[in-house]
Amino acid sequence: MALVAALIVAGLYLAHLALAIASSPLQSLPFQSGWQPEEHALSRYHVRWYLATLLFLAFDVEMLFMYPWSVVVARLGATAIVEMFVFLGGVFVAVLWAWREGALRWV
Repeated sequence: MALVAALIVAGLYLAHLALAIASSPLQSLPFQSGWQPEEHALSRYHVRWYLATLLFLAFDVEMLFMYPWSVVVARLGATAIVEMFVFLGGVFVAVLWAWREGALRWV
């Protein structure tokens, strides 16, 4: 089975090499909506954007945990409520840390 998979992958790779049309990499990049790029697409970002991204992910993951909890909270009772407040306490501590580190400052 692995041999068949390897042959399929090799065949697709060879077909791609034979049929691919070479284009100018600067013209085909989606960076800046087709305009001529003045800088590299992977240029460096300021570190504050990484902190903002981590903060966004923290809130995003929080919602991932809260939705299934809201579905089963009536069935589980008070233990589910206590567990959610412990979880929200941890998220609150993380937000306070991010605030102290300056992740919420935009300038």
